[in-house]
Amino acid sequence: MGAVHGIRSFERLRSGAETIHIGGYPLALAALRDIIDSKRTAGRNRDQAVLEILEHTLHEKEKCQGGPIASAKKGK
Repeated sequence: MGAVHGIRSFERLRSGAETIHIGGYPLALAALRDIIDSKRTAGRNRDQAVLEILEHTLHEKEKCQGGPIASAKKGK
């Protein structure tokens, strides 16, 4: 893979990654926010088609974890 749309560097992408273990091996997963930003920047039909689902997933994840979206709503 030569480039990821909307991502300036792989180091930046790696720094925000989440590590999970599968079969005892670590696997770095790009942060959902980075995936969304990349798909939005790419602008392809196939990327646009999944943006609503990914954004909803991020919203629910942040709501459950008390992240930025949940915190912003508490202030209203």
